Amino acid sequence: MESVMQVRAYLDDTYAEQADTRVIAVGRQEGRPWAAVEHCLFHPQGGGQPADRGWLEEVEAVPVWDEQSGLIVAVPASEEAGWPVFAEGQRVRARIDLGTRMAHAALHTAGHLIEAAGRAQGWEPAGNNHFPGQARIEFTAPRADPRLADPEGREEVIAELRKVVAAAIAEDLPVTAETDEHGRRVVRLDNLHAAPCGGTHVRSLGDLRDVLLPALKVKRGRIRVSYSAAHGPR
Repeated sequence: MESVMQVRAYLDDTYAEQADTRVIAVGRQEGRPWAAVEHCLFHPQGGGQPADRGWLEEVEAVPVWDEQSGLIVAVPASEEAGWPVFAEGQRVRARIDLGTRMAHAALHTAGHLIEAAGRAQGWEPAGNNHFPGQARIEFTAPRADPRLADPEGREEVIAELRKVVAAAIAEDLPVTAETDEHGRRVVRLDNLHAAPCGGTHVRSLGDLRDVLLPALKVKRGRIRVSYSAAHGPR
């Protein structure tokens, strides 16, 4: 079959739930069969974001990056998944669990927003995790802030972060993506923040619900801001 470029459709529309597409490659990875489709709805784990939950036809699948082919491929979610024999060129339906997708997108977008709030403090991002129940953004501070040395001061700082986050959500700032001159995908929160990112995001900050910053800790020179967030209807 003639080589076909894979379209990472999850980058074009976070809210797309299913697509009728075709298989462009099949193979095996670590003993498990895989299939790659032309219009890939599935976001694989990466960039601090967990993988989508999805289905290829009626079989539950997990998206992973295949280093050899350079494709995002779907592998069976379990040994009991009953993986069918897919063929190149075969028409198939791909589908994701939209609730899971939007939970991940909300956490990832809120992470960018908290990064913006930290930058407003003069901090530099040093790490992130957008997994449910584990979400946090880590920073380093080029200049020492004496407020971070005691609990009362840390509470003052996190109150400032919460204020920035709440104001941006109240303004319902748009969330957009563009390709820069280096070919990188850059996600923007209006004029508040911009960063290279391959994750999924909500359309605007007004889609975020229950964005909570319960704790700020300082450990081994890093400032860790834990958070949670959800996606909700307007």
